[in-house]
Amino acid sequence: MHRYFIINKPFDMVSQFVSSHEVRLLGDLSFDFPEGTHAIGRLDNDSEGLLILTTNKKVTRLLFQGAAPHERTYLVKVKGHMSPATLQRLKEGVPICVADGAEYITTPCRIEIVERPAGLFDHPRELPVNAPHTWLLITLTEGKFHQVRKMVGAVNHRCQRLIRVSIENLLLGNLQPGEVKELPEEAFFRLLKITDYKD
Repeated sequence: MHRYFIINKPFDMVSQFVSSHEVRLLGDLSFDFPEGTHAIGRLDNDSEGLLILTTNKKVTRLLFQGAAPHERTYLVKVKGHMSPATLQRLKEGVPICVADGAEYITTPCRIEIVERPAGLFDHPRELPVNAPHTWLLITLTEGKFHQVRKMVGAVNHRCQRLIRVSIENLLLGNLQPGEVKELPEEAFFRLLKITDYKD
């Protein structure tokens, strides 16, 4: 029987259990994951937030390779004050560099300027709150390599912090960095809006 977990991946941890580099791994979390557990939809070392772990190898195909795209939402802090015109450019799509140096125009997305959430956990490299910055909530249905960082970079803002807060209706909620939550199979797929997982 497969098992399904979500975690709040901390900053400065890779989304894998094994690495040839000296890095913090998922196995360093204080949780006894079953054999065969792996991450779905990885977050890079500097990113934080919602990460799915499961023993079910079908989840990657069901979530990212199906006909219907699935939404992912990120809370993003960028350097400097973002203007309404720049925000509109991001909504409509901007050119970013993808594999082999090719240029790609991002798909239109939902994006809004938000306040820093109350109770948000601190970040070791976060600049002082009085330094000019903007918090964004960005919802995408695609996931090119480092897409969010490249998108804000394309409009001359540097990403200072990136936290994935949801995948469809699967929410990070109040999970603290490094905390693990196990979900029943039916609830896991219902929240991800996947109906054909038993086929």
